[in-house]
Amino acid sequence: MGLSAETQEKIRAEQARFPNPRGALLAAIYLARDDLGALGPEAFAEVAPLFGMRPNEVAEVASFYSLFNLPPAQAVIQVCTNLPCCLRGARGLVRELEGRLGIKSGTATPDGRFAIVEVECLGSCATAPVVQVNRNPYLENVTPEFAASLLESPDAARAAFRPAPVISRVPEGVEGYLLPRGDENWLTLEEYRGHGGFEAVRKAGAIAPKDLATLVKDSNLRGRGGAGFVTGLKWTFMPPRDARPRYLAVNADESEPGTFKDRQIMARNPFLPLEGIMIAAMAMESTAAFIYIRGEYVEEFAAMSAAIRRLYEAKILGDNALGFNRRFDITIQQGAGAYICGEESGMLESMEGRKGQPRKRPPFPAQVGLWGQPTTVDNIETLSHVPAIMMRGAQWFLDEGVKNASGHTLFGVSGHVNNAGIFELRLGVKLRDLVYKHAGGVIGGRAIKAVIPGGVSMPVLRGDQIDVAMDHESLRAAGTLIGTGGVIVMDDRTCMVRTALVVARFFEHESCGQCTQCREGTGWTYKTLRRIESGEGAPQDLQTLADTFDFMDGKCICALADGASWAARAFLKQFRADFEAHIAEHRCPFPESFEV
Repeated sequence: MGLSAETQEKIRAEQARFPNPRGALLAAIYLARDDLGALGPEAFAEVAPLFGMRPNEVAEVASFYSLFNLPPAQAVIQVCTNLPCCLRGARGLVRELEGRLGIKSGTATPDGRFAIVEVECLGSCATAPVVQVNRNPYLENVTPEFAASLLESPDAARAAFRPAPVISRVPEGVEGYLLPRGDENWLTLEEYRGHGGFEAVRKAGAIAPKDLATLVKDSNLRGRGGAGFVTGLKWTFMPPRDARPRYLAVNADESEPGTFKDRQIMARNPFLPLEGIMIAAMAMESTAAFIYIRGEYVEEFAAMSAAIRRLYEAKILGDNALGFNRRFDITIQQGAGAYICGEESGMLESMEGRKGQPRKRPPFPAQVGLWGQPTTVDNIETLSHVPAIMMRGAQWFLDEGVKNASGHTLFGVSGHVNNAGIFELRLGVKLRDLVYKHAGGVIGGRAIKAVIPGGVSMPVLRGDQIDVAMDHESLRAAGTLIGTGGVIVMDDRTCMVRTALVVARFFEHESCGQCTQCREGTGWTYKTLRRIESGEGAPQDLQTLADTFDFMDGKCICALADGASWAARAFLKQFRADFEAHIAEHRCPFPESFEV
């Protein structure tokens, strides 16, 4: 049958948005699937000549991304079974669906009407459990009864809709600058401008680029994507301006389980990160910016795309862009389901239309980044702080946090709490206050057994360690890291072996396979933990795990293996008694724990 003329035209339009047409490859694969109904040899043969590629090269790229490898069915019901969703009953949803359809997860019904897939974190941890049908907006706070209603027909499943609840807030006593107050959403340019929007860009346009970078460096804004590097200092790594184009690559591939803050900014205040992008681009004299957003973020992609279009209509972007006195462009593109694309060089590879496997360094992106040009990579939340710094100054930002941790951040709290959500707070807030004052305490008044403070890569804390301040140095002194500020709370019924198993499964699934230590180490960790959890473990397995972590830590191109080993090592260190009890009793001694 072949691709329709309309789809071919859409692909050519996508290609025109990028310095190299191959930047449109993931979009073209999506379009081909929508046109032809499935991905396979025919689709790859149709797409390949449009990019000067061979069909097997297109197939190789597509094979890397989970959203291109779902079972073929009219309605693919994807259930998140990562830790926050498991803690809130996700496995019960899977059992309900499997029982009613008579199939196992990962397969489709013989008639091709339905498929069930367990997927990794969908980035809506406060509304767990979460389901996504095909590429539709999320279904949040899903009950087994609601899951069963999806099976009336594929049409019913595809049409199912639940308005996203407002789960992000600025607590009383905090002067927020990242989130709108209350239930407001600033989705139009007029609303955003009504709250001072784009005055920071106008002000920045009158300041020399190096002075803008110095301002942000003096504010001590640290990256909110996990690494915590000083943002203004990173901006100075760009080489002196020459004839080459210079790019800003914006990471919106929020995939760390427990992390869902960038989604809230993009959904509720999409013009804010765009204003931050413009100021950052002025500081680095960037030619253009490219935003890479995870493929599952359907509504957020729509909100950001609409905001970008509106900026072109208002002539804030494009020729003679506001504050630039030259052309400046922002382009957004969607990923296709791969946690490793949150790693900066893996993201750059994916943006260029390749498998998202991290690059060896040096050279670093500032020297050789997107399409071989100087590139700085920043995260959505990081850039969203820049307009406030521009308007209020470096000292104001320093005063808003604590020493070596300036400003606010968006803390996400999920798991066994009464009031899960995102809270805009100053860095340095006590973890105890975050859980009890803002997130409403533990469900049923139970005791806290464990807390992960910054996404599942970060080492776990015990319940008696929650008086720590939530800032970089305080958490480091406690043996962990702030990461993305995604806090996952577990009550005293929780089995830590099961928790470690779910996290290990995530890293095993998301390893790109490029480094032997990561590929084999994550797999071995998962298999060993699965054996212990099922009651088949032996005492020597604990030493085997410790040896595996040493084999992985610090040995690979990127930090995925490090995160996997840090997480599992901390579970074993902090809760060794749970592991020993599983081995001694040949069963899980926590009958009320969540299912795996």
